[in-house]
Amino acid sequence: MNKIVFEHPLNEKTRTWLRIEFLLKQLKMHCHFNQNNALLFFHALSELLEIIERNDVKGDLVKELESQKQKLLSWMNIDGVDQELLNDLVNGLDSFITKYNSTLRLGQCLKDDRFITAIRQRLMIPGGCCSFDLPSFHLWLKQSQEKRDQQVQNWLQHLSLLDESLSSCLQLIRQLGEFKVFIYTNNFFQETNGDVNLIRIRVPLDKNVYPQVSGHMSRYSIRFLPLEASDNINLDSIEFELACC
Repeated sequence: MNKIVFEHPLNEKTRTWLRIEFLLKQLKMHCHFNQNNALLFFHALSELLEIIERNDVKGDLVKELESQKQKLLSWMNIDGVDQELLNDLVNGLDSFITKYNSTLRLGQCLKDDRFITAIRQRLMIPGGCCSFDLPSFHLWLKQSQEKRDQQVQNWLQHLSLLDESLSSCLQLIRQLGEFKVFIYTNNFFQETNGDVNLIRIRVPLDKNVYPQVSGHMSRYSIRFLPLEASDNINLDSIEFELACC
């Protein structure tokens, strides 16, 4: 049976991280572009830099890396644990922490780039990236694909530490939660937990419903809604799976 997973953050830190993860995926998906779809890449880049500027992403990630490292170290003396895997994970986290300690500000080179800054300023204006608004951008798009691809890869390299460390953190967080089966009844589901950062909801795709989540880290509720209001779906008998991470 095909299923869909919905993820919902229960604090601002995780909400920011999921948005950054989404934008990094967009950047990688649209990094090979032509003049007709180039703005997909620059919209994602601009939004990502905006998030980084408004949040202490570096500080929060370093704290999370340290926390995950301590958890892994506490498992070292447990019988049956894969010591080699744990050592590799701890060394990877240590490497990220060391690199962050030698980094002043995330994405600073991209924020200081005059070419990117000019595009970001025009993106705020509807249709503001026309050739007469940004003749330099219009000329750049006429450069060879190889030259443009090299420039884009140079930009993305400045985000590689963020990309790799965030992927590692989110992977470890997601693996903390084990999916358990629940039955949705009376059009309402409520759960009380401890310190939860993220909930993951897995639903059969053929139900054609999506979750509406409200609450916070210790207590939250879930309602399922049909994609189309006209869909005749019995919302009282939905079996779903929930993982608390």
